[in-house]
Amino acid sequence: MKKISNTLGTDSISKLLVRQAVPASIGILVMSLNMIVDTIFVGRWIGPLAISAITVVIPITFFIGAIGLSVGIGGSSVLSRALGSKNESKALKVFGNQISLTFLTSGLLAALGLIFQDNLIEFFGADESFKDLALVYYRIVMYGIVMLSMCMMGNNVIRAEGKPKFAMYAMMLPAIGNIFMDYILINVFDFGMEGAAWATFISYFICFAFIVWFFIVKSELRLKWSSLKLDRKIVSEISSLSFVTLARQGTIAVLTILLNNVLITHGDALDVASYGIISRMLMFALFPVIGVNQGFMPIAGYNYGAGFYQRVRESINTSIKYSGALALFIFAVIMIFPSDIVAIFMSNNENLDAKTIADNAELMRRTPSALRWVFAATPVIIIQLIGASYFQAIGKAIPALLLSLTKQGFFLIPLILVLPQFFGVFGVWISFPIADVLSTAVTGYYLNKEVKKMIK
Repeated sequence: MKKISNTLGTDSISKLLVRQAVPASIGILVMSLNMIVDTIFVGRWIGPLAISAITVVIPITFFIGAIGLSVGIGGSSVLSRALGSKNESKALKVFGNQISLTFLTSGLLAALGLIFQDNLIEFFGADESFKDLALVYYRIVMYGIVMLSMCMMGNNVIRAEGKPKFAMYAMMLPAIGNIFMDYILINVFDFGMEGAAWATFISYFICFAFIVWFFIVKSELRLKWSSLKLDRKIVSEISSLSFVTLARQGTIAVLTILLNNVLITHGDALDVASYGIISRMLMFALFPVIGVNQGFMPIAGYNYGAGFYQRVRESINTSIKYSGALALFIFAVIMIFPSDIVAIFMSNNENLDAKTIADNAELMRRTPSALRWVFAATPVIIIQLIGASYFQAIGKAIPALLLSLTKQGFFLIPLILVLPQFFGVFGVWISFPIADVLSTAVTGYYLNKEVKKMIK
């Protein structure tokens, strides 16, 4: 029987990209809708400071969950190329090592995160106005963070097998579960911040259960216990590529810590809430672009492993074309309707106390303009995303690492350290489009150079 993964080297690139990107986009859409709705529920039923609380917790949980994402993406690059070269024994060993690496590393970090929770919450930008809310959310979510990490790893392996629909289901089911549990626990039972946290925990469990079911019932990778034993050579190969994603995600976590602290220094807790709304919109609005990017990686990796270099170049060009059209549409919507977008997160309940009403009004005044600035360079970021992903997909870890860090690490963090000294909170928002343009110019240059070299 012909394996589904083999079609990555035979079907048309456009057809493959649609097949891979649409389910990935839908999955990311539902997952980001989950984050959006979660923030809307918290903002409307608990208050603006609850948004600030979740915003400072996310970098911690995000980084630990990113362990699985990193091992998943890095290991799946190795796995895709192993499948492309018909080396199934290596593919099984890679998958087993991905499981062991993810479980051991995320488990250790989760334990340390719970031990040092008070210090971490303060370090990540919480002040006394919302620290207690942040701690309530943080403790409960951390109990399930290993499950999230395993899910992020497994999802990328599913996609590397050429089964994107199941990867989509793995994101959709927990997102729907979280939205439902948010409504029940926050609105119906009035559990407040604890309700929001337990809803998130339950969503992690739903995803983990689905991932386990898939690999037992549907996967081509029939895992053996011996595959779980860490192999130094395979761990080194996975780690060199996983480090690219981990460095990128770690840089995002550092960036968020820095943003929270800079916003508190030059502004207040409501500016942190503004960034909380904007960060959700960054995930939500760019879901189709990220979906195309995720769909592109296994196609490029498989065809590079098989030696089909013209197909690799075609996958790059097609991905940039599709992503560019989507990015222009997203840019137009954000520029035209910023106030309407922000208003979704605000409660219009007249029974709120005077302080919450005042906070909501001030948040509505500040956030739309900030949202526009952060998205101002959206049409050009496509090349940066595709370019960094290309080097990772073909197994070139160092270029992938450096290009992945160009926006957040090399440009955005320095800009956020410098510009607010002169422009206050406004300096934070204008740092985003400047970093987008600079990182795109650098990535575009190296991507073009590498593709010419590959074709020769």
